Amino acid sequence: MEQVYEFIKKCGTYYLATIDGDQARVRPFGTIDLFEDKLYIQTGKGKDVFKQIMACPKVELGCFDGEKWLRLAGTLVDDDRVEAKKHMLDNYPDLRNMYDENDPNTAVLYFKDAVATIASFTAPPEIIEL
Repeated sequence: MEQVYEFIKKCGTYYLATIDGDQARVRPFGTIDLFEDKLYIQTGKGKDVFKQIMACPKVELGCFDGEKWLRLAGTLVDDDRVEAKKHMLDNYPDLRNMYDENDPNTAVLYFKDAVATIASFTAPPEIIEL
């Protein structure tokens, strides 16, 4: 878990793929948090991405550090606890301009039943089950 978290954090930006009806949607994200041994992302409940995740929680995340890439496939679960939201926002204080742990629009979601693949052109893939 820690290895996957550190890889994504190091990349800074990752891309999250969701499903919107019969259309795939991909967008950049920058929030990643490790809380209670779970990997979390953050968004707003009013955004299309949140609605897409609620309709089909199976997602895939991808990022590249310049040498290796990581793909993380799994199911996102909404965690509406204030503690989880606060942990995320404490690690991303710039988000406090838009979000608050007590704001009903703030969403944090954790990966469940996830599998990470770290790969490159020169080494065999490393598979990590979370």
